[in-house]
Amino acid sequence: MSIRTIDYHGWKNSLLLANPALELVLTTDVGPRLISLRAPGGTNVFKNFPEQLGGSGEQEWLIRGGHRPWIAPEEEALTYVLDNSPVPFQLEGDHGVRLTNPGVAPWGLRKELVVTLDPARPTVSVTHVVHNDGARPQTVASWGPSVMAPGGVGIFPLPPLGEHPRDLLPNRVMIAWPYTDLSDPRWTIGRRFILLRHSTDLGPTKLGLAHTEGWAAYLLGDTLFLKTVPHDPRATYTDLGCNFETFTNCDMLEIEVLGPCVELAPGASTSHTEQWFLKTGLNPPTNLRDEDGLAAWIAPILAESGF
Repeated sequence: MSIRTIDYHGWKNSLLLANPALELVLTTDVGPRLISLRAPGGTNVFKNFPEQLGGSGEQEWLIRGGHRPWIAPEEEALTYVLDNSPVPFQLEGDHGVRLTNPGVAPWGLRKELVVTLDPARPTVSVTHVVHNDGARPQTVASWGPSVMAPGGVGIFPLPPLGEHPRDLLPNRVMIAWPYTDLSDPRWTIGRRFILLRHSTDLGPTKLGLAHTEGWAAYLLGDTLFLKTVPHDPRATYTDLGCNFETFTNCDMLEIEVLGPCVELAPGASTSHTEQWFLKTGLNPPTNLRDEDGLAAWIAPILAESGF
């Protein structure tokens, strides 16, 4: 396990966290962004926008790519606060880093990203914290969008099917955005999974879930990226009850986890933590719509991840 400073596409103060199984890069010149995640010598599973790499000080918010700490609900003035300047950071023990995006007036909401790499396994813990350093309460949630590289498929498990008339009450919530066409061929909504395929030819689409199955995945070639999706049945979530959202356009596909939506008093904080796992060298099924086959294939990977 090592942590060292590298130049990442012009950001000269980026941090490389590495163990024998995984390498990840965090930006400190802007962001923060967890801008790269890959097996040693492998391909970055996160999308990078080449024209946005290496810059800083821009007067507009830039997605840049990678994974970012964000604030929900999505509002232009609150969510898209600039993160185009240097990021204070501190090492957390021998395996982690805490990065801070200071709050700005009038909201005073300070974002932190705490990243801890396992000493040996391809596993990362990522905690998103929102602190209210302002003078008045704010109703917010922590938010962690992962911007995945193009060409893959999002895999999102559904609760087990029930039976009628035994199961009379609903057990899932699905929220569609105004620009989402449910006949879009990128979506497959089945018995056991929702699949979302990335396409370079089609525009934006998005769904949100009250996601109770605990994980979400992105399959890119022979590599599977897994992340946990915490859900508290007692909590309130933004966007009509979503703790999980997925979005895609022609450039990328996002896998997004949200923490509970709370009224955050001055001096208080809220957070959520995701566990990530990366598995490479896989031989995935050729027909992902065979849901029983997909479930059988992914089960041992889930077991290996510890999720």
